[in-house]
Amino acid sequence: MTIRGTFTDLDETSRAELRERADGFGASFTEAGTFTCDSSLSAFTFRCQVPPPPEGEESDEEAWAALRATDALEAHGHPHRVLRLAVTDLRDIKIRRKDRGRQQR
Repeated sequence: MTIRGTFTDLDETSRAELRERADGFGASFTEAGTFTCDSSLSAFTFRCQVPPPPEGEESDEEAWAALRATDALEAHGHPHRVLRLAVTDLRDIKIRRKDRGRQQR
């Protein structure tokens, strides 16, 4: 899941925490989620990994994942406004492998 948004009404504690961690932020997908943000601390991208629900338990997996990602974002405690959510289901990604049988020229 990728959530793009803006921070709203950050207090000095949140600003200090985000600035302190800004250099250590990576664009990795973890279950707790990671931020990347601009230097003004206005816009952010939040990435998190959401495991799929147990087979057959959720009819709308995308909505289920969006809810879990939003919960992970909320857990960080920074006031924000969500602008856009994007879901990528890794089960649907096809990996193209180089043809190993061809000789290099």
